[in-house]
Amino acid sequence: MKTIGLMVVSLIFFSCQNQAKLDVQKEKQASIDSMKVVVEKQRVIDSMKVEMTKIEKQKEVVVVNHKTETVTTTKRKKWSGAAKGAVIGAGVGAVTGALVSKKKGTGAIIGGLAGAGVGAGTGAIIDDSKK
Repeated sequence: MKTIGLMVVSLIFFSCQNQAKLDVQKEKQASIDSMKVVVEKQRVIDSMKVEMTKIEKQKEVVVVNHKTETVTTTKRKKWSGAAKGAVIGAGVGAVTGALVSKKKGTGAIIGGLAGAGVGAGTGAIIDDSKK
């Protein structure tokens, strides 16, 4: 009886040790598998980076700079208020003179000159007030 009990105890003891070794072996294999997965992911990422750099190099456009003449546009000088007033006054005066006078041509000329004078004076006054 003692021998059978001793054999059962030793069998349980050795089987527990084997189970612990199997658990350690499984953990090692799991670590190795997870590292393989990480390495495979990194390899895929690296290959994608290589492909992206190839695509970027293909997209690069070579720009050739040709000498071009630069056209500088000078700002046009704006009309002064006196000049605008003279033109507007001349037009309005000529139309008014032609309508009012019996001699249409003479009335238009006199009205145009008078309107130009009045318009130039008014424009000059406006220019001075803006300054």
